[in-house]
Amino acid sequence: MKGKSALANARLAYEAYEEVFSSDRWAALERLGANKQRPLWASTGVKDPAYKDTLYVDDLVAPNTVNTMPEATLEAAADHGRVTGDTVRGTYDESRRVLAAVAELGISYDDVVQLLEDEGVEKFEASWNDLLKSTEAELERLAPTEA
Repeated sequence: MKGKSALANARLAYEAYEEVFSSDRWAALERLGANKQRPLWASTGVKDPAYKDTLYVDDLVAPNTVNTMPEATLEAAADHGRVTGDTVRGTYDESRRVLAAVAELGISYDDVVQLLEDEGVEKFEASWNDLLKSTEAELERLAPTEA
């Protein structure tokens, strides 16, 4: 299951996206001028060197998605990535089987997702705070000095 659960999770998230934006409720909102929000595959760099460096680029291709890959992944994708069309739709049953197999190993999907969410929020918060600090420092540097 190693290396498959993240893809399964993302693919099932896309299934949820498709369900939301094919609902009657969405159709009513769209008639009123609402725009679809696009799914975001965030930071799709591969952390484990045992995996191909374009795993989350090559294997998470679906319409209307946004992929915020790090520069090294972008370069790898440009060099040797293999985008072969939609690799998400049509995988939902297999993705459910993967997550069921993970559960059979005694790994709690809910616990893993919560841990990843908590870590992700911490990282985004740290980045945001760094941005604020650097912006404040630049504003102070550019502020006119009193004579």
